[in-house]
Amino acid sequence: MKTKVLATIGLLATALTSYAGGLLTNTNQSISYLRVLARNGAIGIDGVYFNPAGVAFLSDGFHLGLGVQNIYQTRTVTTGMTIPALKPLGFEHPFILNGGDANGAKTFKAKAAVPIFPTIQAAYNKDKWSFQFGFGVVGGGGKATFGDGLGSFERNIAMIPILLASNPDTKTTSPSYSYNAYMSGQQYDFGVQLGAAYKINEHLAVYGGARFNYFYNKYEGHITDITANIKGTNEKLYPYFDAKGKGLKALAEGIAAKAKAAQSPEKEKLQAEAAKYTAVAKQLEGYKEKVADKYLDNTQKGWGITAIIGIDYKSGPWNVAAKYEFPTRLNLENQIKVDNTGMFKEGVNTPGDLPAILAIGGQYSGIKNVRLLASFNYYFDKDARMDKDKQKLLSGNTREYMGGVEWDITPAITVSGGVQCTRYGLGDGAYLSDISFVTSSVSYGIGAKFKIMKNASLNVGYFLTDYEHFKKDTKLSMNASNPVEVNVSEDFTRTNKVFGVGLDIDF
Repeated sequence: MKTKVLATIGLLATALTSYAGGLLTNTNQSISYLRVLARNGAIGIDGVYFNPAGVAFLSDGFHLGLGVQNIYQTRTVTTGMTIPALKPLGFEHPFILNGGDANGAKTFKAKAAVPIFPTIQAAYNKDKWSFQFGFGVVGGGGKATFGDGLGSFERNIAMIPILLASNPDTKTTSPSYSYNAYMSGQQYDFGVQLGAAYKINEHLAVYGGARFNYFYNKYEGHITDITANIKGTNEKLYPYFDAKGKGLKALAEGIAAKAKAAQSPEKEKLQAEAAKYTAVAKQLEGYKEKVADKYLDNTQKGWGITAIIGIDYKSGPWNVAAKYEFPTRLNLENQIKVDNTGMFKEGVNTPGDLPAILAIGGQYSGIKNVRLLASFNYYFDKDARMDKDKQKLLSGNTREYMGGVEWDITPAITVSGGVQCTRYGLGDGAYLSDISFVTSSVSYGIGAKFKIMKNASLNVGYFLTDYEHFKKDTKLSMNASNPVEVNVSEDFTRTNKVFGVGLDIDF
């Protein structure tokens, strides 16, 4: 086999060089949030997260908020691959050879489910003081699984039939390829928050506290059983290259044996021929390893502390509040079980800072039995360190705009609804990859609050997100020995549905 055909098989080693990550802050920290969304200026027990200073205005005694959410998400990437230079040869759209549509595009989908997403807020108020505790998954959560791999996995593999077709020894009338791929990622930021608010007077309260963040990330994946059609037969490339390499090695050894008994100049000729076959056999051994089954199982752990301050001002029907979470410096350490992809290194720390967050909100209750709420969140993403300085690819920081309304139909029944608009600074999309992506969105929340006892209320809420499509076009150069331009198109989008039930109790 010609070495120029096999040289690009080495590209397969890069097929697993990206991993999950991204903008992961979770603000769904109560069921009241699911049903109204704009909670930054509200006064309630979930203010332990949204408006901790405002919790000081709750009555004296112990207040407890419990919530459980059920979350389902999908992440969909439709990716295409076009090689204009290969149009005359019929290989312009390589994905067609493995299930792609007429334009060479394939859709890859991941599903993520979090059956139980718990939140806990608690506060003890005495005179002017409010001592608070909160627990929740404040970042990440769940497990996203791409059961059929990803476009970034397949792009390199899709080149194999093209390369094999250029060699008479491997050419086929029915080019195709296949492989088995899987990628899953789990990311959790478990947050425990402690702090205290002080009511300066009947109008003004302030807060100071901190959240301890424990991070647990796990990445699992594999690429196995890479095959291609060679002379009309689907061949697993690892054993195929193995057999060819062993055959050339045996041939070289036989020629070398003949060279020992030969006389010059035949001896030198045979030695040169044996050396040539030996060199090709060694190359095939290396190429065989490039298409060998690859596995990944890596866990990352780390921790960091977020300092938090807040202020709340209350006057008549108006309440306004602000909270600032300071940036959290974080390094995640690799703990590898298996990694023959070269993707991670044992014990190496990966930066993954939490960005600073400014949250502002207000509530107006001047309409009988109705409360109007508005909130704004600003995430300083570009100042947070990410792996390989990925934050520099963002064009701006994340902004969230929220509005909501609550209506007390009766003293025991409150209905509510809200809208949240999230805008990311994605720029030209260089920040996004098919393993890790977000898109701007609009979310809708609806729900109700039922007073089931004098001191207890039941909250139910449903939250739905409508994500935009973000389309990205990239030009790549593949095959280092003989570069060819590849046009890659990607269309990113997601879905998100959340249902939650919670109980608020005053003691």
